[in-house]
Amino acid sequence: MTAQTMQKVENTEILQLVSFLIGDEEYGVDILLVQEIIRMMEITKVPNSPDFVDGVVNLRGRIIPVIDLRAKLGMPRKEHDKNTRIIVVEVAGKTVGFIVDAVTEVLRIPASITEPPPDIVAGVNAEFIKAVGKLDDRLLILIDIEKILSTQEKIQLNNMNK
Repeated sequence: MTAQTMQKVENTEILQLVSFLIGDEEYGVDILLVQEIIRMMEITKVPNSPDFVDGVVNLRGRIIPVIDLRAKLGMPRKEHDKNTRIIVVEVAGKTVGFIVDAVTEVLRIPASITEPPPDIVAGVNAEFIKAVGKLDDRLLILIDIEKILSTQEKIQLNNMNK
């Protein structure tokens, strides 16, 4: 392979994402981090859990904490409906569910149509925004699932199962 051919291969990297809605905004997360997507189920409240944690669910014998992504992103909570889903991912070696308004699709987009978030967006609370993808008529905010929880919040989640 020539250097020029290798350059072309690098430039055509394809990102595979699960896209979902929170409010009117569309977000995406790397599909390799997603274990499964499930319908809303009964959530058991856990006393003294962090504000953004709705509780825990029993997923085929595994107890996993469920986080309301709206609350985590500082948005008002909303009633769950037929489109509400729980995206089950692994964060820092722990299985966690994130409640989203709706899962829209699985996307394959070239990395070349993404760019770092604008400086004004990439503030202290937005370090989990990896990039913004420019699709035909919409923007897709790519989330770094590993960074969505602070170190302190990860510790709080670990302490929930003790």
